[in-house]
Amino acid sequence: MQAKAVFLVICAAFAGFGAAIGWWFAPVIERVVFDSNAAPAPILARGDLAENEAATIALFESARGSVVFIATTTAAHDFWRRRTYETPRGTGSGFVWDDRGHIVTNAHVIANANRATVRLADGGAYPARLVGIDRTHDLAVLRIDTRGVPLLPVALGTSADLRVGQTVFAIGNPFGLDFTLTTGIISALERELPGEGSIVIRGLVQTDAAINPGNSGGPLLDSAGRLIGVNTAIYSPSGASAGIGFAVPVDTVNRVVPQLIARGRYSPPGMGIVTDPRADALLARTGRRGAVVLAVEEGSPAAEAGIVAARLMRNGNLVPGDIIVGIDDHDISTGSELSATLDRYRAGQSVTVHLLRDGRRQQVDIVLQSEA
Repeated sequence: MQAKAVFLVICAAFAGFGAAIGWWFAPVIERVVFDSNAAPAPILARGDLAENEAATIALFESARGSVVFIATTTAAHDFWRRRTYETPRGTGSGFVWDDRGHIVTNAHVIANANRATVRLADGGAYPARLVGIDRTHDLAVLRIDTRGVPLLPVALGTSADLRVGQTVFAIGNPFGLDFTLTTGIISALERELPGEGSIVIRGLVQTDAAINPGNSGGPLLDSAGRLIGVNTAIYSPSGASAGIGFAVPVDTVNRVVPQLIARGRYSPPGMGIVTDPRADALLARTGRRGAVVLAVEEGSPAAEAGIVAARLMRNGNLVPGDIIVGIDDHDISTGSELSATLDRYRAGQSVTVHLLRDGRRQQVDIVLQSEA
């Protein structure tokens, strides 16, 4: 009897709890009444777009047709089944260079790929062939045959007069999300980044426009919709945009790309001398800076200008020759700086070389040649 009484008490308690819950929710349920006169809320007219919004929209709609989506594949070999098959490697961006089908992108976008497909803004996809590649500037040129479909080449600007604070726009395919527009400003100029091996990519434009994996090879545009750079890298601990992106300046692109189209490779301008970073380091220990000339090629512009190379004495001592300390108004402190400075010029241009000879400062004019 006692157990039965306890059971009844417990049941009564749960019944009371259930009644309380019902009391809590019942009024809410009972108050729900359908209204047959319900209608969408009124929309407030916004008026005209702000001037900067309209300008951004017009820029995107004008430039979008010049941007392309690039998908690459790589070959994989199945040892057990004895067959080779293709697997997706990655995606990137690019842009139309001319109406002959040349597409500019980054070298690293197509590195180690055995096939690339270019998709245009109208959705058409075309197989691409490699025309040329220059890893020193992380640039590459592809070519597609659109079978008569007209192409819209990007409008070119200049990077010589860029200023920190200018508004810039990036269009590309971050994480495969095609034709994405981001905007920001130029954060800094003349940045350097390590490339493949011992290569240092110099003169880069830094921007805080969001650049993510997949944006590589896409255009960086100014507020007039002109190309001012090729998005190439980001600095980010997470691998996603941290507001620090880098682009190869368009003046560099406009020097390199025509050579890639014409010859498949880029030949930097030079004067026909040999330098070595170890010699520059030894010079720095003496408190002096410059590019030590170790050798002068016979018949080169440097030889014609009378540049004197270092010479090795019979006792093994190295007698310094000329030390290049400047090109035009650019100071030179190492051989790598000399190469980077000369890369701003074209073969056939004349430069004034400032040098130290026997401790005295001199200058000579040299017409640059194309280095193989």
